[in-house]
Amino acid sequence: MNTAETTEVRGATLQNAARTAAQAVAVAVTACIALSACGGGSGGGFSFIPTAPAAPPPPPPPADGPMVRTTTAGKIEGVDDSARTGTWFWKGVPFAQPPVGALRWRAPVEPEAWSGIRPATQFGNSCLQIGRVFSPGTNNTFDATVGTNLGKPVGSEDCLFVNIWRPATEEKNLPVLLFVHGGSNISGYTADPLYDGAALAKAANAVVITTSYRLGILGFINMPQLRPGGTAGDDSGNFALLDIMAALRFIRGNAASFGGDAANVTLSGESAGATNLLAVMTSPMAKGLFHKAFEMSGGISLASNLPPGTLPTLAPASASLAQGQAILERLLVADGTVADAAAAKTYIATRTPAQIADYMRAQEGGALLTKVVAAGLGSVAPIPDGTVLPIDPIGAIAADQYNKVPMLAGNTRDEGKLFASLLGTIGFPKPGWIVTDAQRFSMMFSFDPDAPSALTVADIIDASYLPVDKPGTGYNAATDVITQGLFGASRDNLLNTMKTRQPNIWHYRLDWAQEAPPWNDVYGAAHAFDLPFVFGNFSGSLLSNVMGGRTNQRGRLALSSAVMASVGAFLRKGDPNTPELGVTWGTWPSQLLLDATPTAARITPVNAP
Repeated sequence: MNTAETTEVRGATLQNAARTAAQAVAVAVTACIALSACGGGSGGGFSFIPTAPAAPPPPPPPADGPMVRTTTAGKIEGVDDSARTGTWFWKGVPFAQPPVGALRWRAPVEPEAWSGIRPATQFGNSCLQIGRVFSPGTNNTFDATVGTNLGKPVGSEDCLFVNIWRPATEEKNLPVLLFVHGGSNISGYTADPLYDGAALAKAANAVVITTSYRLGILGFINMPQLRPGGTAGDDSGNFALLDIMAALRFIRGNAASFGGDAANVTLSGESAGATNLLAVMTSPMAKGLFHKAFEMSGGISLASNLPPGTLPTLAPASASLAQGQAILERLLVADGTVADAAAAKTYIATRTPAQIADYMRAQEGGALLTKVVAAGLGSVAPIPDGTVLPIDPIGAIAADQYNKVPMLAGNTRDEGKLFASLLGTIGFPKPGWIVTDAQRFSMMFSFDPDAPSALTVADIIDASYLPVDKPGTGYNAATDVITQGLFGASRDNLLNTMKTRQPNIWHYRLDWAQEAPPWNDVYGAAHAFDLPFVFGNFSGSLLSNVMGGRTNQRGRLALSSAVMASVGAFLRKGDPNTPELGVTWGTWPSQLLLDATPTAARITPVNAP
């Protein structure tokens, strides 16, 4: 057989083998299908069951709603309030863990992360305090229960939250304002309608944030047994200041999620909030956390910084140290642990710091504050400890050792009128008012500026100070002693010292005093009465009840509009000058006087000689 024949035979053989193999495979497959269909050959009949299709993939998670924002601790969902105010807001956003239990009297700790989406539609708790005229009501709101809760504990220790407003637009890199409320560092709450940030956020085209902070001796206490050591500021006793710095760090990490520029943050505050702002400004721990400052009626002066006869804002650390010792002794006596102060001193000397710290942290918060206030030991202020706050803050500014940023500062012409009840403590024979706080609250709460009123000046102001404009001893002259001795002296000391280190300082004075009688005499341009003009809020608060009314509405709103435009200019570029003012605002010691006629703003520059 030749080679060609051999090749042909082999090819045929391979083809036959392939056909045979294919037939075998077909038979095997048929058998397998039959066995599968009949349960392995144990039943009768054959039926074909197709293979089950693969399970469909799970549906994607629902998309986040338009008001959801991602923070460093988790997602939050706010409210689209564009139809009512032209803004979006997120309220009750935690910036630290609740400072309770082992975290009471410790530096704030970043909030624990959460899963899912946390609602951010309501204000968080107000910080625990003893009720005063500007404290919250029972449900953390401004209502009639504010008056019935005077002198009682209100609020919660779980209270470290911020609230955020921004214009209802997609614009990014907006300037950010962080506002710190006042209240003598012992009262106040961010849910006060006075501090609603919507109107200012819209008018200034900015992200407006308000923050809470620990109050009373929960925020400031100088007690060696509570000092754990370390570098987080725990040993300073300045827990309220540490809270404010924690809020600033929250902004640094989260501003972009709300359209804000973390590199353009203005720290602001009024009264005690302004004093805390100034303390943070001089704190080495706050370096880089903010870029502008807007303080209203604050001060940071020690008696050693001021002329004789004036009133300091701060006391040396030795004073708060004595206060802390007295608080501890009073508590031990009050709860029956010891019989008297002498026994308390002996008892304290026999206990370790850890035992005293445990004793203090075991105190129920409301009862603790009640006992401390009843003992006359409740007043607090930033503590010049040398770590969080320099021993001499004004001296630190003079030495150019502070967080130097553009400064907008303001005062009111009649600051002292809000403190007329204190006249009897500063050399005058009587308090300025003949009404209690409860009576004054009731008068203000029920007042209608557009309705006839039977109230007169004599119903509120002691007769010895009438007529109010009597030279030397009248109400205006007496309260001006407080205005100049406390607020004027601290202002001049602060701004004159700053002026040696930086030129970009602007100051205003609110002169507006057009409340309906008798409040135009009782308050006039009193302490805190610039706040409604800054926030654009003239309804729903205790101040607005006596400031509002149709008679002064056009001029009042025109002035507020100009003020908010100026604040917006400062937030953007560090200079409050803007065409809406209608004048040029010179730097300190020049001033801008803010006033209005019943129908128009009246803004007057007072240039320094």
